[in-house]
Amino acid sequence: MFELFGIQVTWRVLLDIGLVAFIYYNLIVLVRGTRAAAVLYGLVVVLVVYYISDLFNLYTLNALLGEFLTSLFLVVVILFRADIRTALSRVGTKRFWSKSKFRDDTLDQLTLAVMNMSSSSTGAIIVIEKNVPLGDIIERGIELDAKVNKELIETIFVTETLLHDGAIIIRRDRIVAAACILPLSSKLRGQPMYGTRHRAALGISEGSDSITVVVSEERGEVSVAMNGRLTTSLDEIRLRRVLKNALGR
Repeated sequence: MFELFGIQVTWRVLLDIGLVAFIYYNLIVLVRGTRAAAVLYGLVVVLVVYYISDLFNLYTLNALLGEFLTSLFLVVVILFRADIRTALSRVGTKRFWSKSKFRDDTLDQLTLAVMNMSSSSTGAIIVIEKNVPLGDIIERGIELDAKVNKELIETIFVTETLLHDGAIIIRRDRIVAAACILPLSSKLRGQPMYGTRHRAALGISEGSDSITVVVSEERGEVSVAMNGRLTTSLDEIRLRRVLKNALGR
């Protein structure tokens, strides 16, 4: 215990402050760059207006905002139900001490396959599972159990094969499923340069911590979707760097 500015500070106080700071930091990280961030800013504005209305005795406005804020918890749950579900699934499966099981040779095979398909403008979508399980997605596809290699990946996405229309799921060093149907994101609507594959890649990244690689059938462009964001126009060097950083290599 020590004294700071005349206040007795104990280890419990420090622990309390540390936990609150940790929670707020992770909340900011979760909503940063998402639609939830814009809604939170709106709620902050409402709180500021409520305080000002109370300060200047604006009774009607203060009463209306007071009624709204009494139902704030319910409003937040309704507005953020999908975001809350995603956040809880990530927190529940987060392993702070675990290391990536993705081997370097697996990354090499995946990168080579993607760049070969990019050169031939072969459309593809490849999902790498991390901590959030994708069992429900896998069950709706064709289950496999094969080592990741570029020949197999390229063969799956040849348009003449029955498995090409959908995503493959990679878990650690194995291709566990093909022809998987992914949820579509509401983003990218009205942008004709991005099709169903890109919306599916964003959709699965919004509901899990997975990494999804997309090869455009029209342009051969390589993109990666993570955390509801799409990184486009990747060459081999940038793709390898993005995947290594995302997988903690």
